[in-house]
Amino acid sequence: MAMKNIPTVDLTPFFREGYEDERRKIVESITKACTEYGFFQIVNHGVPFDLTSGALQLAKAFFESPSEAKLKYCPLPNAPVPAGYNKKPNPSYEFNEFLIMLPPGSHFNIFPPNPPQFREVMEELFSQFLKIGMVVESILSECLGLPPSVLKEFNDDRNWDFLIALFYLPATETERIGANSHKDVSCFTIVLQDEVEGLEVQKDGEWILIVPQPGALVVNIGDALQVLSNDKFKSPSHRVLRPNGRSRNSFAFFYSLSGDKWIEPLPHFTKEIAEKPKYRPFLYKEYLQLRKENKCKHVSRLEDEITISHYAIPEE
Repeated sequence: MAMKNIPTVDLTPFFREGYEDERRKIVESITKACTEYGFFQIVNHGVPFDLTSGALQLAKAFFESPSEAKLKYCPLPNAPVPAGYNKKPNPSYEFNEFLIMLPPGSHFNIFPPNPPQFREVMEELFSQFLKIGMVVESILSECLGLPPSVLKEFNDDRNWDFLIALFYLPATETERIGANSHKDVSCFTIVLQDEVEGLEVQKDGEWILIVPQPGALVVNIGDALQVLSNDKFKSPSHRVLRPNGRSRNSFAFFYSLSGDKWIEPLPHFTKEIAEKPKYRPFLYKEYLQLRKENKCKHVSRLEDEITISHYAIPEE
């Protein structure tokens, strides 16, 4: 594992009037981070620390409850995303448990009554992540050189966003994998880590640790933005290794596209600059379904996964 530091940026200037020079420097830093790693961390983002620390504690309490109690909150049939409690099947090549939440108010959401306030805190965390997600979307739009409203107008349906609480058991003598190498399907993902290390990003064949920082959130580029930007920003491979001697928990917020959206490279990165599109148009939920079916086969190698390259246009 390589010992390099993923860039951390302070978003304070984006919540105050003025500070144009500071904003410009931040945009440059994030552009560089997205180009080199596809990952960066943000601080002073506006999500209250009391909320994030409380959410991590409540999630940990839920996941450490007896299995028979957790299994009462499994997903409802026909849910578009398996909202509720999930556990990787046994045998499995990954070792984690998770609880998925769709936007507040969705009738597919399932919350346990214990620990108390879990639902309330999850809903507030979803709301706060959505707020900072809109700020990050605006910054990434600027990083890509797009007019201010292009990404927002293209991606104006927030009903497909979802939040996952994740829990990883301690490593064993023979197995450390918590989440195998993968790429996210979202536009981008916002991750809240506890203090336990484990999240890594791959760059140039090396694995780089995303060191947890108190109060920081991790942001990584997803497949949808890779397509829209015609590979200007790429979705990075990342994984989670389970720690030795202790459990690890985190939250991931997927800032997504509407499943009914047809997606292809934006004209700003093709027609307007006389470059060929690298992806053919496709229905976003078709890609999600292909990924879901592929996951059900318990594919363990990244090269066997259905990825965004499925829609790539071969080079002539």
